[in-house]
Amino acid sequence: MPKYLASLAMVLLLGMVLIRAWVMRRRGVQAMKFAAIDRSDFLILPFALFYLYMVFTAALGSYGLGLRELFHAAVISWLGVLFCSAGLGLLFWSLASLSESFRIGIDRESPGRLATTGAFSLSRNPIYVAFAVILIGEFLVFRNWIFLLYIVAAAWLFHRQVLREEKYLRKRYGEEYAEYCKRVRRYL
Repeated sequence: MPKYLASLAMVLLLGMVLIRAWVMRRRGVQAMKFAAIDRSDFLILPFALFYLYMVFTAALGSYGLGLRELFHAAVISWLGVLFCSAGLGLLFWSLASLSESFRIGIDRESPGRLATTGAFSLSRNPIYVAFAVILIGEFLVFRNWIFLLYIVAAAWLFHRQVLREEKYLRKRYGEEYAEYCKRVRRYL
């Protein structure tokens, strides 16, 4: 059961993000700005698709690459489901807190307002924190070295993107962003 719930978490994560982008598009805002600054970001897509493949094949009981669990513990699997649920809750709250400022990537043309309330009053990057919590949950459920490797790679990619976004936000919002950074931590 935890494996099915963990794969459902990935479906819900994708659903929340894609539905939010679709809603923004219907309102006349092009929210998908992924890889607008660095074309090499398109390389992330095949790795993300491979991750989804691993989640769904592991949930069905056949690790796509013949991988086995590092260890088995039902309690740890349920803890992973709890992490996935908490991450989804944080993601939902973050998307709601962003309102019309939601973008995937950096939007230089029409960036929206600086989000500082809701989830953004606790973390400057609650969406990345939510993704990390979900990835940790997925590892706790599926427990193989590929999922562990993905946590490390994702942490590096998230941090790289956060640094890019911070550089842009400093230029775009100036003192307002500097004051926000003094009040709220980067991650937690």
